[in-house]
Amino acid sequence: MDSVNDFLSDASSFIWGPWLLIPLLLLTGLYLTFLLRGLQVRHFRLAFWLAFVKRSDSDAAEGDISHYQALATALAATVGVGNIAGVATAIALGGPGAVFWMWFTGMVGMATKYSEAFLGVRFRRPDSAGEQGGGPMHYLRNGIKGPLGVFLGGFFAVAGAIAAFGIGNGVQANTVAANVEEEWGLDPYITGAIVTVFTAAVILGGIKNIGRVTSAFVPVMIVFYIVGAAAVLAFNIGEVPSAIGLIFSDAFSGTSATGGFVGAGVAAAIRYGVARGIFSNESGLGTGGIAAAAAKTDHPVRQALVSMTQTFIDTLVVVSFTALTIVVTGVWKDAGEDEAAQFTARAFDEGLPGDWASVIVTLSVIFFAFSTILGWSYYGDRCVEFLFGRRAVLPYRLLFIVVVYVGSVTTLTTVWTFSDIMNGLMALPNLIGLLILSPLVYRETRDYFRDRPSKDKTAEASTK
Repeated sequence: MDSVNDFLSDASSFIWGPWLLIPLLLLTGLYLTFLLRGLQVRHFRLAFWLAFVKRSDSDAAEGDISHYQALATALAATVGVGNIAGVATAIALGGPGAVFWMWFTGMVGMATKYSEAFLGVRFRRPDSAGEQGGGPMHYLRNGIKGPLGVFLGGFFAVAGAIAAFGIGNGVQANTVAANVEEEWGLDPYITGAIVTVFTAAVILGGIKNIGRVTSAFVPVMIVFYIVGAAAVLAFNIGEVPSAIGLIFSDAFSGTSATGGFVGAGVAAAIRYGVARGIFSNESGLGTGGIAAAAAKTDHPVRQALVSMTQTFIDTLVVVSFTALTIVVTGVWKDAGEDEAAQFTARAFDEGLPGDWASVIVTLSVIFFAFSTILGWSYYGDRCVEFLFGRRAVLPYRLLFIVVVYVGSVTTLTTVWTFSDIMNGLMALPNLIGLLILSPLVYRETRDYFRDRPSKDKTAEASTK
């Protein structure tokens, strides 16, 4: 068993190391940002108007759920325990400067997410039950002609269907069960049963049910966590300016050893900041295109603009609050004494009076993990439908529900590593497809903004 773990660990380190996916993801985001002329900045106001004011196109538009529900489904999958533990790990290994590179990754990742969502809608098609199917497996197969497109699309679908059981299912359920047991002493078997029942109640109803639940659940989840983190910052308001200054200065100078922290250079800040930023917002994995394809929309550009706000909310909002609580309270300096994943809980404990701070973190872990389960259930669902047709969807959903319970009561160290590998294998064909299809994204985006509806022009102007 040790040899298997070592092999998986080596494979994961190679795929997500500094010579393969990390530079490919970052350079793809930079290229798309340049190609689209900084669209994520130029049309940021319009994107938020479409997501949170307009919320959907006409009922006659093709699709299963609204703009906003598609965004909420994507947010459900990406705003997960990585926003709590992943940020802490980045700071523990790369110092406060890693946060700057997470922000940078989020900014260029918005262009990547836009392109994924655009192509997801552009090449979507209904299945035999009338539900829209889209995402990398479709735009790779139908956008890239010949055997290469068929291979890349199938490869992505296989990796996505498998990955959904790991990082999007078992490990999330296991994290919930472990945290609940530590905080309230509830047996994992009981927690697992509860989470399994709630999961079944939502995902068996398909994307329309998932969209309804996540559109109500996700905003509450995010606001609850942000309010708790904001309270930590309010009680330590005098440290906030210096914390922000430290993040920017250490991004380019590295962090000296202090307390239990062993110090980190600029290379470490970049490496861990970029890696954890990508893990957090999933820009480049292609999953955002799957959720976007379900939206009722009149044009791929409109939903793509909505979808890119997901990366902003995940990385430039939620991640920022986590990072600032860790830096202002100074718990990162004890990196040699504590596990990184405990940093956020320690930051809340030290930053807030009373003994209820750990409850905020535990409840946030529950909310974030459960939302990730819902979002990834749909991603796996669509991958399986692509591979085997509609008849395979219900068995897949039932198996997914069973794995939720198994994950709650089983140690899943190897599954974490295996899931990292599957996520990497999803990203590789997707990035190849984005680069090949980028001229199409550019042309149709340019044409849309040249001839876009007057209502979009008015909406963008009214927000300035």
